[in-house]
Amino acid sequence: MEKLTHQEETIMLHVWQLKECVVKDIVNILDDPKPPYTTVASIVRNLEQKGYLNSRKYANVYVYTPKIEEDEYKKVFMSDVVKSYFENSYKELVSFFVKEEKISPKELKEIVRMIENGESK
Repeated sequence: MEKLTHQEETIMLHVWQLKECVVKDIVNILDDPKPPYTTVASIVRNLEQKGYLNSRKYANVYVYTPKIEEDEYKKVFMSDVVKSYFENSYKELVSFFVKEEKISPKELKEIVRMIENGESK
């Protein structure tokens, strides 16, 4: 799975949210100031070439759907982050967030409880 640029990832997040869309749908959902339609269309074409999107043509418009599920992307992306920045240790990742005060003791206890109970959410 090829790594996405920040712009590509932003567009994919919207496609995952919309589930099925045309370029105009993506442009409409983006924050202001909105990028030009042609820029979004170019990013969408790149995502299709990278294998992230499927397309179907209806008349003169292409309809896009995700080819890769959001959870699948998150799994690969997080694995790469842990490998690259945390010595391939999820313990180091959690430790980093504790040190940076991004996880409260209450949240950490909840995470431990979830692990012990085999819960995913």
